[in-house]
Amino acid sequence: MNLYDIIDKKKKGMELTREEIEKFVNGYVEGSIADYSVSALLMAIYFQGMTDRELLALTEVMANSGDQVDLSAIQGIKVDKHSTGGVGDKVTLAVAPIVAACGGKVAKMSGRGLGFTGGTVDKLEAIPGLQTTIPEKKFFELVNQIGLAVMGQSASIAPADKKIYALRDVTATVDSIPLIASSIMSKKLAAGSDKIVLDVTVGSGAFMKDVEQATLLAEKMIAIGEGAGRETVAILTNMDIPLGNTVGNSIEVVEAIETLQGKGSDDFVEICRAIAAIMLELAEIGSREQCIQMVDQVIQNGSAFQKLVEMVRAQGGDTEYIYYPEKFGKAAVQRDLIAWEDGYINQMNTEECGKVSVLLGAGRETKEDQIDMTAGIRFYHKTGDKISKGDLLATVYTSEFEKAEAALEKLKESYQISSCKPEQPKAILGYVTKNGVVE
Repeated sequence: MNLYDIIDKKKKGMELTREEIEKFVNGYVEGSIADYSVSALLMAIYFQGMTDRELLALTEVMANSGDQVDLSAIQGIKVDKHSTGGVGDKVTLAVAPIVAACGGKVAKMSGRGLGFTGGTVDKLEAIPGLQTTIPEKKFFELVNQIGLAVMGQSASIAPADKKIYALRDVTATVDSIPLIASSIMSKKLAAGSDKIVLDVTVGSGAFMKDVEQATLLAEKMIAIGEGAGRETVAILTNMDIPLGNTVGNSIEVVEAIETLQGKGSDDFVEICRAIAAIMLELAEIGSREQCIQMVDQVIQNGSAFQKLVEMVRAQGGDTEYIYYPEKFGKAAVQRDLIAWEDGYINQMNTEECGKVSVLLGAGRETKEDQIDMTAGIRFYHKTGDKISKGDLLATVYTSEFEKAEAALEKLKESYQISSCKPEQPKAILGYVTKNGVVE
């Protein structure tokens, strides 16, 4: 089984065997196969794609390259949730307590953010004292006791993915759907949950810019999950506008708290309700309609909010910040973006909004960058809203006056105002299951 022959086989569009895929992945992780050989194979995959059988093999080999988390110590059906990332994506902060309050179990392993796709771990660490580095045994105990816990993902989970992703990043193969799908799902399989919900974001602030590509990615990830014996469902959510009213770290935690108190923005609440209901349905707690009713009930009666309090306390965080969000630190500098004309917000460049948040200090440009927990953006009007000259569109928060000035200028450029009323954007664009696409 010659490396050259394997590359040539894929280059010609032929299906690789599991043994051939194992040879490449394991050899690369062990250091016996050079970057240039793997780069050639990645480029062949980029142009020729992969069959579902190849894709499952690649994903399982990457998942098996490191630790496999055994969640059998946690009672009940464990349902994982993953987002492909976006601007203002704080869904886990609200959904995990909601699911736990309804009787589900959420054992969430999350990563840190890079660029404008903020990480759940970073946001949680805005709460003073909260620990996301938790021994595995304690992690299991917390999920059994209170229904949820969130910890940072171990570096020993799917190390093959980390090494291959670094190579994809410098060989222009990041945007290959098979390689994206296997990267995401290798970590999900290794994390050990029984079932998986995928939040596939679509639009200018997401990696997948259009519904067709996002649907294809969802279908590939579902095929992997189902092939590995994990029931998998995807929801397509709109990232052509920032999610909710805030982008940042502590400011997003505050919005999640407000949402659990029944004061969330319409788009954020809609997506949280839908994802929580799917997770509960997969956990066999009820039908979709029953689960939606349960979600609404635990928000209204305050039990979802109390689950967040329990989790923060159990992980060493100061619960005073949950009860009194005004305790979160305030940014040294804040500046307002004022509407410069009458009309409707016809469009927002959400990717540029995300880049503004990084400029303010709310995200990382490199893994080594320090995050300013107080930095971010609060939106008062978004796509579809009618505005008048002089209205407050947004506020930026940061630690330096110069950053605020530059951010305001860039944020203004991300808005498109016109005299025509646009169609109100949908928060949820559709669902994908093993049986196909459901609108």
